[in-house]
Amino acid sequence: MTAREEERELVNQIEGHLLLSATREEGRRAAARLADRFGWLTDTQRADVERYFEAEYLDLARASWHRTAERGEQLRREYDTRYRSLRRRILACSLLTCAMLTATTLLTLTT
Repeated sequence: MTAREEERELVNQIEGHLLLSATREEGRRAAARLADRFGWLTDTQRADVERYFEAEYLDLARASWHRTAERGEQLRREYDTRYRSLRRRILACSLLTCAMLTATTLLTLTT
């Protein structure tokens, strides 16, 4: 692995950590808002609800990230396939145009 690849990997890890941390904080805030709606909960029950909600929130976020990554990979494959196809077509048209120009030039020179 080159130094550039190692740097990119480190940046990816840091970004992942920051994203996870931000999502956990969002989950905590959402859990607290939910628990506030149930004023009759004891402190222990409130803590349990918050902990459960936060875990569910994080699980849902992870599932969403995985779906997004899978869709991105699928789109990349589709793009690569179309790009290769387009590149082949352009090459074929370019070769055909060159052949036609060469044939036209030869016909013009022989007459």
